[in-house]
Amino acid sequence: MHGFLVLFGVLVLVFLLFNVLPGDPARLMMGQRVNQKSLDIIHKDMGLDEPVYARFFLYVNDLSPVSIYNPTVVSSHIYFDPEKYNHALKVCSFTQNRALILKFPYLRRSYQNRKKVSDIIASALPNTAVLAFTAIIIASVLGIFMGIIAALFKDSIYDKVSIVLSVLGLAGPSFFTGLIIAWLFGHVLNRYTGLNITGNLFIIDEDGNKVLQLQNLILPAITLGIRPLAIIVQLTRNSMLQVMTKDYIRTAFAKGLPLRTVVMKHALKNMLNPVITAISGWFASLIAGAVFVEYIFGWEGIGKNIVDALGRFDLPVIMGVILVTSSLFVIINILVDISYGLLDPRIKNV
Repeated sequence: MHGFLVLFGVLVLVFLLFNVLPGDPARLMMGQRVNQKSLDIIHKDMGLDEPVYARFFLYVNDLSPVSIYNPTVVSSHIYFDPEKYNHALKVCSFTQNRALILKFPYLRRSYQNRKKVSDIIASALPNTAVLAFTAIIIASVLGIFMGIIAALFKDSIYDKVSIVLSVLGLAGPSFFTGLIIAWLFGHVLNRYTGLNITGNLFIIDEDGNKVLQLQNLILPAITLGIRPLAIIVQLTRNSMLQVMTKDYIRTAFAKGLPLRTVVMKHALKNMLNPVITAISGWFASLIAGAVFVEYIFGWEGIGKNIVDALGRFDLPVIMGVILVTSSLFVIINILVDISYGLLDPRIKNV
């Protein structure tokens, strides 16, 4: 229920941001030299001649899985696509021209190329998901390992170095870190690393076939994973230090269990909850926040798409990407809440 309210709040804010604030989307899209007659045609074509409340209702009706279908309204604007109802299930017909139907949410079409926003996102989202997943895996594995070692050897040189590196990782903005990494490993050390500054997950060879290029994933994934790595190191270290002071840990040592067994079987499971929270939050954030990294490394994901859409003021694409990433953020957090109960049964009774 809370997730639904969050998504509805995002929907309202996104709609108001791009439909109520000053500025004519048609003029911004077509340029300042467009004449008034052309503007009037574009306004009608895009539905901008409707009142704000009517546009909001129609937008919610498009996004809702339970919608009112009116063929006269659908045919009057380009973004109300009749094809979206082709496979819809009619629930009931309450007038000759209107029916209540079940359908998939419809994100409308791009103002620029008339492609479905859902198709644009569907083609770009897997690349962003692969990039974010790889980044969070790198950050999680290295971060948990480094944090445990730092906690077990508290106040040692390694512990102090890990803290300093964590602070530096958090202090560096992604766009600045990305530029440095791209220049250093993709240009200066290219003959040794064999890595390119820009590149996508797949390339098209001379025969027109897709060829997987995993090496192009390395630099953007490392860049994207630096900030969550810094957070995970600090959280793992602090959580491990707290767990190691518990009575059951002292009892385990008193029984003569080796350090590795105590850490892996007793301490690790009980210190993971705050770490999982950070990992889940950062994974959702990486999907939504990979804009600069994708743009720097030429990675064909939703981040690069939204930058291109902002440059063209393509509202349906911008709004669709924001809504999809917000939905993913809510879904991931719900899954994390479920995982808490699996890791710590005491949470089920709270």
